[in-house]
Amino acid sequence: MFKELVKIATSFSKLERYVFIGTLIILLVAGGFWLLHIYDNLTVVAPARGGHYTEGVVGQPVSLNPLISGVGGADRDLVELLFADLDELAENIKVSDDNKTWIVTLKPKLKWSDGEPLTTADVLFTLETIQNPDTQSPTFSTWQGVVGQRISDQEIHFALKNPYVFFADNLKTLKIVPRHIFGNIPPSNLRLSNYNLEPIGSGPYKFVSYDKERNGFISRYTLGTNEYYAGQEPFIEDFGMTFFINEVDAVKSFNRREIDGLGGLSPQGLENLRIGHKVLSINMPRYYAIFINQSTHPALKEKTVRDAMATAIDRSAIIKTVFDNQAVVVDGPLPSIIDGYSPKSGGGATDLSDVVASLEKSGWELNADGVREKTIDKRKVKLDFTLQVPQVDFLIKTADMISDQLSSIGVHIKIVVLSAVEANEVIRNRNYSLIIFGNTLRGNPDAFSFWHSSERFYPGLNLAIYNDKTVDSLLENIRQDFDDEIRKEKLTRLQNIIRGDQPAVFLLSPNYLYVAVKNLGGLENNVLVLASDRFKNVEGWFLKTNRVLR
Repeated sequence: MFKELVKIATSFSKLERYVFIGTLIILLVAGGFWLLHIYDNLTVVAPARGGHYTEGVVGQPVSLNPLISGVGGADRDLVELLFADLDELAENIKVSDDNKTWIVTLKPKLKWSDGEPLTTADVLFTLETIQNPDTQSPTFSTWQGVVGQRISDQEIHFALKNPYVFFADNLKTLKIVPRHIFGNIPPSNLRLSNYNLEPIGSGPYKFVSYDKERNGFISRYTLGTNEYYAGQEPFIEDFGMTFFINEVDAVKSFNRREIDGLGGLSPQGLENLRIGHKVLSINMPRYYAIFINQSTHPALKEKTVRDAMATAIDRSAIIKTVFDNQAVVVDGPLPSIIDGYSPKSGGGATDLSDVVASLEKSGWELNADGVREKTIDKRKVKLDFTLQVPQVDFLIKTADMISDQLSSIGVHIKIVVLSAVEANEVIRNRNYSLIIFGNTLRGNPDAFSFWHSSERFYPGLNLAIYNDKTVDSLLENIRQDFDDEIRKEKLTRLQNIIRGDQPAVFLLSPNYLYVAVKNLGGLENNVLVLASDRFKNVEGWFLKTNRVLR
């Protein structure tokens, strides 16, 4: 047959031969596209295992131990990769009918990254070590009053004195530590253990090595996949973390392609990126406010003054100038992304002329220096305040803009910048008239720690030193009310009361900016409670892909 086709082809004229060859080429190309179309319809792009990812972090790891590490920074980032939450280890979590006992059943045959069994003995050890004051755990207050009881190697009960509707969130974020590693170490000596830098964990990745420079600076951590992880095996095989002294150096390293991702970037850092990348801009349940210590200055006791300051501050201008629009306005004690948030209703002054009129009506007149003053208890009192601000670049710029904005209504602001040590001391002693500081909620509307009168003094977080019996009652009831609708009604009332009293000037909530190489997949734009929560689904991140049958 082939010879017959050749004979026919050789009998073609020159023109016929060109037509024949052209037609054959068209048929072959069309056939190829048809086969590709079939292949495309029968398969789908899916993540494939492999690749190496290095993230840049500004800061230094100190202790990769969930018992004693803080809630932010390099430590927490690595802890999220190396240690599993109780929620990840649990097969089932149930609550008793009286809402006082939470029953957790672990998955069977759990193991630590060194192959040792992981049981409820580790869970109970973690709980009791956190509760020991000698441990000085940052989560000490979260777990007070909770009693753990082992039922078996897989089942443990948590008994509460009172029902707590948000206790599930506590369980989901509890990082379990290995009793066989830390069980024989006195809690007061936990910080001395080498395992704080060479941890045995249960997360998606395990410790491999770290590099330390001669001056003690830890420059890099290398992690590998944990074969005993209770969840999905990570697609990315090797995960590295490189540490930098400042953001400028981290951005330069990203531009040189030495690192693949960088979290917590400032808007200014974002502008300095020079290579292709993807950016996630994620709002978090945190906010900054000016907290007011009314006892330090007679003018601050006047609600007219507090309202005037709150109205005169142009938050939108600050967000545009300082944050390049990578932030949102906050109008009360709950950020808008929190379930139970209630928008602020109208009312009050809306422009500077109304603000000035309200101040003058209350007797605050401009003096020769352009600062408002009036006589209180036979003494001249000026609207002249000191605003203390932590040494954070965007907070200092925010404070400068606030100072300029308040000067337009006759309020003088002196800015004092605090180092980290000074800020802690000022907060501890409540030694401030006005201070810019941040509140971070745990992803739920429990604002007890920030606004209940029992939290007015250290180690409480009620920085406005706010005291209102109705608010106290609402905060207590919200914690124990399992009826969603009734709880939302109480949350609305709570927010309206605090807004009305104006114990703080609520400002804004910055977005969390994460930049990564373009080929990183699986990174989800979810709400983050903590910055380290970006790793909550790290096992789903991928750099490589394959086509597989649908």
